Amino acid sequence: MSKILALLNMVKQQGLHSDFFKTYIQEDSTYKGGSKKIVMPEGVEVHKLSSNENPLGFSEKAKEAINKATNELSLYPDNTDIRLREALVIDFNEQLTVDHFVTANSGSEIIDIISKVFLSDGDEIIVSQPCFLPYTAFTRWMGARAINVPMTADFDYDLDAILETVTQRTKLIFLASPNNPSGNYIPKNKLHDFLERLPSSVIVVYDEVYRHFAEAADYTSALPFVLKGYNIIAINSFSKTYGLAGLRVGYCYSTLQISNYVRKVCKPFLLSSLALEGAIAALRDTDFVNRTVDLVRTERKFVLEGLRELGIKFWPTEGNFVLIDPPIQDLEFTAFMEQKGIMVRPVGVFGAPGKVRISFGTRAANEAMLNALKDLLNSDLI
Repeated sequence: MSKILALLNMVKQQGLHSDFFKTYIQEDSTYKGGSKKIVMPEGVEVHKLSSNENPLGFSEKAKEAINKATNELSLYPDNTDIRLREALVIDFNEQLTVDHFVTANSGSEIIDIISKVFLSDGDEIIVSQPCFLPYTAFTRWMGARAINVPMTADFDYDLDAILETVTQRTKLIFLASPNNPSGNYIPKNKLHDFLERLPSSVIVVYDEVYRHFAEAADYTSALPFVLKGYNIIAINSFSKTYGLAGLRVGYCYSTLQISNYVRKVCKPFLLSSLALEGAIAALRDTDFVNRTVDLVRTERKFVLEGLRELGIKFWPTEGNFVLIDPPIQDLEFTAFMEQKGIMVRPVGVFGAPGKVRISFGTRAANEAMLNALKDLLNSDLI
């Protein structure tokens, strides 16, 4: 017994052997979100155009539901998310059933759950950079290897190259439409052709978080392809259109076979009372959704025209943001804009070195951003 105790004490002193830790978790793959709002001198207004947040805030109906729910915070929330999934069925005009949906704490957690249920050590996923960081960070935690098939120079998916990269180890392909941070989208006919040619052993994870803002005639969500039984999972979030980024609510929908499988790992009491009530109320407030979409589309036209007049290079976008090639180095540009009270996001870590993403805000915020750009172009920094 004394020898065993001595051995245990030695282990305590030395710590765990390095083999105890998974190397792919030890790698630095933590997703770091955008910065908090900067503090400026009194009288200088700050416009946060760095995180694609809703410039209108969030629904008053959601606020009322959340406030009411605070009266029962001592009680556990619903054991399941069934009421939220029922609200989603209505929002999708009853084209899907409650069993087609899976909800979680944010779209990011949906990515994490998908990674857990479909990936193992040695599997491969395919991404196209620039892209949302959790695609690679979260899948790496499962031991999967991310294969990057870069976007074209015009920031379009090279779907043929992606198909050529598929191997027997490929389990997931991440596509986003509109894509963050580039704003590009996948036309419906191209997505259909891609899915037709894709092996049945591979699942497409289709991030459509920004779908409400797209207005291209050939834009498509994943819905028609889910209804036809293709292996595709659509990721959605309440953080953008609904303005509930602080509540962390997201969901996905897919075929019944896939969704029923994914839901098996969902924990009871997963969503908080505030998240449940806020999300359900937000889905019902179609007026707020319409006002948000109208604002983003109107301000998108305004900002892109302003950038065009200033001679700033940018790429077409269907999202609530635009990717630009700044006239000076990206970090210097970000620092200059912050001095003017404008927060923007350099996206080198997304796979677009030197580029900057700017969210669309209110007219006042967008005018301030364009005026700051004018000041830069007239400065000694150029």
